Amino acid sequence: MAARILAPLAGASLLALALPAAAQDHSHHPAPAQTPPASTPSADPHAGHSMGQTPPPAQPSPADPHAGHDMGAMGPDMPGMDHEGMDHPMTSALGSWPMSRDASGTSWQPDASVHGGIHSTSGDWSLMSHALLNLVWDRQDGPRGDDKTFVAGMVMTSARRDFADGSTLNLRAMLSPEPFMGKEGYPLLLAAGETADGINPLVDRQHPHELVMELSASYARRLSDSDSVFAYVGLPGEPAFGPPAFMHRMSAMDSPEAPISHHWLDSTHIVFGVVTAGWAHDAFKLEASTFRGREPDQDRYDIETPELDSWSLRASWNPSSEWSLQASYADVTGPEQLDPDEDDTKWSASAIHTRRLGETGWWSSTLAWGRKTNDHDESKDGWLLESAVHPDDRWTVFARAERIETDELEPGPGGGHGPLHTVSKASVGVIHDWRLGEHTRLGLGALYAVNQVPAALEPAYGGDPAGMMVFVRLKVE
Repeated sequence: MAARILAPLAGASLLALALPAAAQDHSHHPAPAQTPPASTPSADPHAGHSMGQTPPPAQPSPADPHAGHDMGAMGPDMPGMDHEGMDHPMTSALGSWPMSRDASGTSWQPDASVHGGIHSTSGDWSLMSHALLNLVWDRQDGPRGDDKTFVAGMVMTSARRDFADGSTLNLRAMLSPEPFMGKEGYPLLLAAGETADGINPLVDRQHPHELVMELSASYARRLSDSDSVFAYVGLPGEPAFGPPAFMHRMSAMDSPEAPISHHWLDSTHIVFGVVTAGWAHDAFKLEASTFRGREPDQDRYDIETPELDSWSLRASWNPSSEWSLQASYADVTGPEQLDPDEDDTKWSASAIHTRRLGETGWWSSTLAWGRKTNDHDESKDGWLLESAVHPDDRWTVFARAERIETDELEPGPGGGHGPLHTVSKASVGVIHDWRLGEHTRLGLGALYAVNQVPAALEPAYGGDPAGMMVFVRLKVE
């Protein structure tokens, strides 16, 4: 079944990315000659990467259901879209706020976030595609370290249709090459979660994502200039919990290294079965999800059976164009394949700040906290602080600091979870990009990480080991 689904999907993604320059001239979607220029719908809220200054909103016209809608926090000082000629503000597929507020799934980021992609139209549909691929050499030191060269990243495509009554349908797909690195993923000290073979847990390694990271559809109906309701379904998809997934956060997307706090904050971003309903009013959003609690198994190429046995709630608030806050709760049934009878409750809170630096630069930071509590009332906290600075079109510097409480680094009696330890990790990196063409950039980067473990773990890790990555990145947008 997976092959029948993926063949046309992959073909559509690659076709959209390979559209000739002539087709891309439609990227700003001009309105018909008899109407004034209007707001431009686009299809994907994730990928982003270039914004300029927002001109005054277009006047309403029958040809464009978006024109004249309240843009929420997008005011005269709010950066707008300048990528590939998109010099008109674009609204979200889920409501009247600027598209730049949308991140992964239905999560929010600051309105000042960048946004871009390869845009085109096909009949009544607006299409968008984006790709980011990293070729990484990874070295983790110490007795529990390892070396590996692998490819990670994603290819995304989406299609959006706006109707005369103000409602919007958005279809989105995302593929990843990560299953080809092997079931054991890549070396990453202090990381743990999921399983490589269905028998043993992955420890000091980051699992690969699924070949199909997202197949989703959303439908939104605007109730007024400031209110909207929406529904989102995914197989797989992302429920309403936590901040945007790390590969979609501006403060994290330039690093090829997954956070060790991933399973505290955003590991639910790829679950096989999710239904979300939400209501948004201006800068506030409240949403609820039911979803499959079990994490994906060791077969990274299949589509797993949806079981809506878990639920979550999330409240989000963007008090200004530079800030995005969220708090969320999830009741998760049997998340771990190796401990199917143990349920978790999870809490999360985060603050994201993004500001523009000149015409093309930006600086984005995320502070996040997560807590997992199992059936034995044992709580484990995770903290993350990360930041990335992009002063111009060529350079990005990024850094991250994390601290987690984990019982997965040593086996316990009978092979289960072991004693609870508090461990920390800090990393810093840089990437330099060269523009190869109108839609393509090639980057060369590196990062260095230091890990801190308690005295009880020092013999196993050889003290406080280090890690490093050197990577080449291809970005198509």
